[in-house]
Amino acid sequence: MALLKTRIVAPSLMLQTSFRALRRPNLSHALLSLSRTISSTSPAAHPRSPHTLVDWRTMAPQDISKYLRQTHDKVFEHNKAWAAEKCSKDPEFFAHLSAGQNPEYLWIGCSDSRIPAEQITGLEAGDVFVHRNIANLVCNTDLNAMSVITYAVEHLKVKHIVVCGHYGCGGVKAAMTPKDMGILNPWLRNIRDVYRLHEKELDAIADEETRYNRLVELNVMEQCRNVIKSASVQKSYAENKFPIVHGWVFGFHDGLLKDLNLDFEKVLADIQKIYNLTES
Repeated sequence: MALLKTRIVAPSLMLQTSFRALRRPNLSHALLSLSRTISSTSPAAHPRSPHTLVDWRTMAPQDISKYLRQTHDKVFEHNKAWAAEKCSKDPEFFAHLSAGQNPEYLWIGCSDSRIPAEQITGLEAGDVFVHRNIANLVCNTDLNAMSVITYAVEHLKVKHIVVCGHYGCGGVKAAMTPKDMGILNPWLRNIRDVYRLHEKELDAIADEETRYNRLVELNVMEQCRNVIKSASVQKSYAENKFPIVHGWVFGFHDGLLKDLNLDFEKVLADIQKIYNLTES
């Protein structure tokens, strides 16, 4: 596989390239070449710059070590600056933070590093309980996701559950590709199942990008249904009239969230014809 030396634009390229690398015995060059890095020779650059890729094979071992120290230390510098800024704006900020959490929202999103839930929604620490994975999937066999939902609903008493996908999702793109992805096959099959459910609609879309974006939306809606199938959500809504489940999609092109306008009560009623779990 040729090492990427230019700025990565499409997230699908990042994921597809790393998928290929997973089938190689040596992952280091393939994965490191996909990292967004700073130039160790540029004092103006910082670890959050998305524009510079380093060809690790051309770097001396001592330069790699230096770079790794810089990117490690930079996180602590940013952390200190963040803590100082919070204290200067609100001296009681960390006292309130340490007193406990009472989030209004459970956010189930994609692991993509460009979609930090609190930042894109303008919320603060303590406002959002977050769970993320590749392609924002909610699988009933995923004990991690099921535990998060149960804890958020039964103990934190969240009022909203948001499943948020994003256009340009590499996981969704990979699921549309007829290739063996190795260990990722079982996970991506959940997205392929969404395609199967909506095959007629999707195959009628001639433009590939439009079809791709529509699958992103349909995947979000299907994961919302999976959330609603859970006993904790059904029982809480029957007793308290919350949480409400929402499906959103984030767009990198404008930074805006799109509400897919899930009709929660209608979907709940349809689901409970078969998946009614409100009885003890």
